[in-house]
Amino acid sequence: MDLDDILPTVGEFGKYQQLIIWFILLPAVFPCGFHAYNQLFMATVPKHWCNISNLSNMTQHSGLENTSVSNNTLENQCFLRNISQKIPCDEGWMYKDVKTNSVVSEWNLICDKDFLVTLALVVFGISGLVGNYIFGYIQDGWGRKPAYYLYLLIGCVFGIATAFATNYAMWVIFRIGVGFTVPAILGTPYVLAIELVGPSERTLVTILINIAYSLSLISLAIIVWAVREWRMMALVTTVPFLALFFTWPLLPESPRWLLAQGNFDKAQTILQTMARVNGRQFPKKLITDYKIEKLQDKVNCKTNYGIHDLFKTKNLKWKTIIITFLWFTNTSVYVGLSYYAPTLGGDEYLNFFLAGAVELPTYLFLWPAMERLGRRWTLCISMIIGGTSCLATFLVQNDYVTTLVLYCVGKMGISSSFVVLPLMASELYPTVVRGLGMSLSSGIGMLGPIFIPLVNYLGSDILILPLIIMGTMLIMGGTSSLLLPETLNQHLPQNLQDAELTPLDCFAFCNIPQKNVKNKSVFDSRL
Repeated sequence: MDLDDILPTVGEFGKYQQLIIWFILLPAVFPCGFHAYNQLFMATVPKHWCNISNLSNMTQHSGLENTSVSNNTLENQCFLRNISQKIPCDEGWMYKDVKTNSVVSEWNLICDKDFLVTLALVVFGISGLVGNYIFGYIQDGWGRKPAYYLYLLIGCVFGIATAFATNYAMWVIFRIGVGFTVPAILGTPYVLAIELVGPSERTLVTILINIAYSLSLISLAIIVWAVREWRMMALVTTVPFLALFFTWPLLPESPRWLLAQGNFDKAQTILQTMARVNGRQFPKKLITDYKIEKLQDKVNCKTNYGIHDLFKTKNLKWKTIIITFLWFTNTSVYVGLSYYAPTLGGDEYLNFFLAGAVELPTYLFLWPAMERLGRRWTLCISMIIGGTSCLATFLVQNDYVTTLVLYCVGKMGISSSFVVLPLMASELYPTVVRGLGMSLSSGIGMLGPIFIPLVNYLGSDILILPLIIMGTMLIMGGTSSLLLPETLNQHLPQNLQDAELTPLDCFAFCNIPQKNVKNKSVFDSRL
């Protein structure tokens, strides 16, 4: 017996779960989307050229060409040129769009300092890697709820502080604080949503969480288009999230986590509330029976788990390795394509808006696909489509419109796979190490946002290079995803023993042999 056996009695997706998801967990997704990408627009690079306000005097003495800046047609400049030499911009630079005040224009992070913008994204990614690793221990040790609000506090404090940075070093330090919470803060809304509902509703809540994330990107695109002063942008994309702290008394802890921790009284209180709001009767005998079974398992159970537990048994070890590789691939490409949007050419705000908007149509076919094809094949097909589209850009070099279309198709593919992967991972990792497993996989996945800015930086001269690299990664990941077992409509594994009951599937025809094991819960096998 586990929570999936109790939920049909109290309601698998009743009024209680719907209220929690719609009014608390979906809004809780927005801080991650805003804080992950607002830095791109704080550090946008406006058109610039050398300050030539004294051009008439300079041309007389230096032989410089008399080029008018009144028509704003100059390309980005790092030097002034005369017949025989390059002359440094000793008088500083002029910027085309005075309304777009970014950290780049304020601190002149251009020319020989242009790498500092990329460096800020790299350290932002490193901070997220560390924060994600720590978050796993907090989420599994303290609970889903305290972990979320702690990271929300950190994100808001440093997000607001960002607006008051007086130099580049201070700005980077504050961005490190914000990066510490990204993408870890997304873990609680996601994990708590799937842990509150029954197996048949997990696909729905996963789609809803990802729709909310896509809407956060679309909202961010509109906000940064309207608010282009970077200090105000930092405030507008952070201060509203202070309102989320008022949801603390309304958000329950995960009853699934409480039961796994042996905290039966608190779990029972939450389940009784759930039953009452859903118009059901809660039979206390269910918790009593669960307690008895838990006590019977006490000899074989422990309460403190670590990363090493993910690698102690054969099946769980290989599942962890494959999931982690897929997460690295998905994170690298998803973040890479999102970072790449402003540099794609054309209007950077429109590109980023489209990058978020094209995710929404994917959910129209993704839901039925996951329910009919299952998680594994949907994940594979999504990654292959995304990878093929990115690689196809090689055939249409220098064609902005066609490249943009292929880019959008690639973004749809990676967005689809990023919906399926966390759901599938949460269904493969057992409850006692689910937070650790998700944090390990997503944490290593955060290595992607560390090196992807470097790839995009190199691709500033070769436009399609980042797309080719990301397309290759997607195809490799899509192929390897077929090794994982299908999890559609399966009970969530509760402990390490449960995780061993579903073996790897070598492309659906070469199962790793398991003697006398059925694909069912450990608790079910004793009923």
